[in-house]
Amino acid sequence: MSAQVEQHGCIVCGKTHTLKVTYAPGGKVLKCEVTSLGGRRVFDPRRPIVACDTHSAAEIEAAYAEHYPGRQDEEEDQDD
Repeated sequence: MSAQVEQHGCIVCGKTHTLKVTYAPGGKVLKCEVTSLGGRRVFDPRRPIVACDTHSAAEIEAAYAEHYPGRQDEEEDQDD
């Protein structure tokens, strides 16, 4: 496992946030926490994603669907 401090842009507006991300040896995200004020993690098992606290759930979902088309359908299929 390795923890890294990374900069990522908000999925909605692009504002930069700092994240502490822990990866498994194969590259899978094990843990991700937003360390900068005003940001929150957007759950994705494959990658660290962040959004500003000011964005609504609907805005975040729309931006996620735009950036990663088909991903929500894949995750729903895995839940079945």
